[in-house]
Amino acid sequence: MAEELSLTVNGEPRRVAPGSSIADLVSGIGLDPRKVAVERNGEIAPRSTLADVLLADGDVLEIVHFVGGG
Repeated sequence: MAEELSLTVNGEPRRVAPGSSIADLVSGIGLDPRKVAVERNGEIAPRSTLADVLLADGDVLEIVHFVGGG
């Protein structure tokens, strides 16, 4: 088993620990999982599942966060 998983997040390479969820990744980059939209391997990951979906080696994610203001 690999010590770290290799991912692509918003076009940039990133490494995470095995067993990490999408929510773990989002929190680890300083974003609130309740305020993001995540696409994993071309499919939208429902926000209600971010803590349950484990990342896999080679995953490609696009993360968009919501910014308030007006």
